[in-house]
Parts: sequence; structure tokens; C-alpha cells
Amino acid sequence: MFISPWLREIVDLALKEDIGMGDITTELVISPHDKGIAEIIAREEGIIAGLEIGREVFRIIDDKLEYKPKIYDGEKVKKGAVIAEISGKMSAIMFGERTALNFLQHLSGIATLTSRWVKLIQDYPAQLVDTRKTTPGLRQLEKYAVMIGGGRNHRKGLYGGILIKENHIKAVGGIKEAVLKVKKAAPITLRIEVEVTTLEELEEALEADADLVMLDNMEVRLMKKAVEFNKGQAILEASGNITQDRLQDVAATGVDYISSGALTHSSTSLDLSMLVRDDF
Repeated sequence: MFISPWLREIVDLALKEDIGMGDITTELVISPHDKGIAEIIAREEGIIAGLEIGREVFRIIDDKLEYKPKIYDGEKVKKGAVIAEISGKMSAIMFGERTALNFLQHLSGIATLTSRWVKLIQDYPAQLVDTRKTTPGLRQLEKYAVMIGGGRNHRKGLYGGILIKENHIKAVGGIKEAVLKVKKAAPITLRIEVEVTTLEELEEALEADADLVMLDNMEVRLMKKAVEFNKGQAILEASGNITQDRLQDVAATGVDYISSGALTHSSTSLDLSMLVRDDF
């Protein structure tokens, strides 16, 4: 995972949020000369993501700390597995504990949920993708975690693709009008996606020659009809109210992509902890 200057800034802000003017407890209990080793341990089974972010946390605090991942991002671990080892000045390790764990737990939770959903639809041609429903400031990391879990990324921001949604359509008076405006001005290399909620809107989007059509909040039976009506003309994406219980039924309709904000906004953090070794 490449740590960009922007990601370094995110980590730095997270550390400032937690440490502030200093770790009062550590500074009172632990000598600044004490050294030791701590291990990050899995408390439950899951897919690990964010190890390089963990490294960056400890590097910012003290670049003399030695951070040794014991696995790679994307590996499935069992309860009790050692994820990483940190050695060096004990106070510096304690300073970074919570921030490193927060990043690792959150990203590993997203990767674990994504992996679970990908497996549920592995026998269908549909691919699982994320959305822009992410934690402000953490989108790049959360979308990275989706990829680690075996999912794919939708556009990374408004700048990342053309998606004509309901409010765009209402603002200009119709799907055809919106698509026409885009085609007159957009680079020819960009594909055009249109959000629809009915078969009538799907027909209008196809007549306007949309490249992709998002079937928004459609019932499964209506999705099936949409796939039949489409006849392979446009790439179809199912979106809205995508839950684990509905996932396989949606995939079975024959859509090309299934997008869900739940991957990033409703995942549960993976249970990880950091323990100081007493045999150092």
C-alpha cells in the first residue's frame, strides 16, 4: 500500500486527536529510556487490511521503532494470530497503540465483510462494488480495504466518472436531456451511467445510448425484468437496499455489478488488541 502525503496527514491528524499535549499516563508510569516489544493480536477470525497504515502511525511517533508485520494485507487470520510486532522505546509504542488499532480494526472490518459478501456471489457473474458512502476523510483507505476484501471500487469521487442521478434528471427535465448535455461536452473516453427506478426510465436511458444503467432500489422481480429488457445493451448495476440477505437473489437476476454502501458504512471493526510481551 502506497502511503501518500495526504494519507500521512490523515495519520498525523489522528495522532494529534488522541495524544494532544501528551500521554499523561504513559509519561507518569513508563521511563522514557525503557524499551520493549508489543504484539498486535487478532481476537477473532478475519481478513487483515491496513498494515502499512499501522507502520506509518509508529513511524510518525518515533522513526527508530521497528515495526514487523507478520502477515500481508488480505490474509485471513484466526483468533490468537500475531498480526505485527513493534519493538523499541516503550513509551512511543504506547503513544501509538490506540491510533494504530483504530485504523487496523476499521479497515480489517471492511475487508472481512467484503470478503464474506464476495464469497456469497462467487457462483454468479455479478461483481461487488463499493460506493461513496464512506467516512469523511477516510475514503481512500476504506476503498482500499474493499479491494483487499476482493471487491471492486466504484468511482472514488464526483471527479471519477459520469453518473446522472435523479436530481440531475429533475433539474434538466429528463433522462434524454441530461445524457445529451453530457455527450455534447464530456470527453469521448468517459462512459455515461444513468440512474433509473422503473422500466420506463430504463427504456429512456437505453434510447439515449447510456453505457451503464444503475437500477436503483428495485425489487428483485423488477430487476429480472430489467435484465431481460436490456438484452445486453448496457452494463447494469444494482444499487440501493443491498443487504446480505438479498445479495444472492440480486446476483441471480443477471446484473453485472452490485454496489453497496454497507461495505464501508455498516461494517463492524475486527477485534484486535496490542499486548506488551513480558519476556523481553
